[in-house]
Amino acid sequence: MIRRKFIRQITVAGTGGLATAGTAAARDRRTVTYRVKGFSCVTCAVGLETILRRERGVTNAQASYPKAVVTIEYDPALISEPSLKALIAETGFSVET
Repeated sequence: MIRRKFIRQITVAGTGGLATAGTAAARDRRTVTYRVKGFSCVTCAVGLETILRRERGVTNAQASYPKAVVTIEYDPALISEPSLKALIAETGFSVET
């Protein structure tokens, strides 16, 4: 993970997925939990949550640094599991299979 790039990503203004949170209630929602490799501190987990929540179609994201997991609630009509995994990879982490 490139720390400066990651910090820049979580501090960029924007709402992305937050704008869709109200409309997603009427749609199908799914929840997935992934083991994440690469967390080195609590900031990593909080930052990943922030980035995921901004993504269109993500209605909630909760990451745990001690457990090295992220749980994502999303609308499959707007975002796919492969896209979620790719987004996690773009932030510098990886999903354990």
